[in-house]
Amino acid sequence: MSHIWYLVYTKPKQESIALLNLQQQGFHAYLPLYKNFKNSPGTSYLGFEVMFPRYVFFRPASAAQSIASVRSTRGVMSLVRFGHEPALVKNVTVRAIQQFEQQRNNAELADISPLQPGTAVRFKHSALKGIQGLVKSVSSKRVAVLLELLGQDQLVHVDHGQIELI
Repeated sequence: MSHIWYLVYTKPKQESIALLNLQQQGFHAYLPLYKNFKNSPGTSYLGFEVMFPRYVFFRPASAAQSIASVRSTRGVMSLVRFGHEPALVKNVTVRAIQQFEQQRNNAELADISPLQPGTAVRFKHSALKGIQGLVKSVSSKRVAVLLELLGQDQLVHVDHGQIELI
C-alpha cells in the first residue's frame, strides 16, 4: 500500500461527488471536514464544512492501480500538479490532518464558539437590540452576558444566535 497521497482539484461545491466517484473506482479517498460554529437568525448550531474547499486527497488501493482515470472522474476538475508531475502528499501529513479533524469534531459548541468569556457583544434579536455587553460564560445552549442597565450590572442568559461580536 502506498504511503503517498495525491490531490485532486474539484469542480465548485463537488467535493463529495468527487470523493464518492473516486471511492467507486477503488481509490482510497479522503475529504477532510471540520465542525464549525454556524450562526443563523435566532439559532446557533454546529455544522460540518469542507476543510480545504475544492480539494480531495486520494491514493491507489494497490500498486497496480493507475491514476490516469482520475482526470475524467465525475466532480474532478484536474489532478493537482507541480509542472508535469502530480503533487504528492506524505502519509504523515494526511494523518496530521485526520488527527486535527478528529479533535475538532469531538469539540463542543462552547469550545468552538467565537463567544468566549470577556468578549464584547451586541444584542441583535430582542428587546435589547443594539445594547452591548460582555460574555461572562458560554455553554452549549446559552450564553451569559453581563450588561449595565440603569447603573446596575445584570446577567442575562440568551441563545447564541441572539448576540453578535462587536
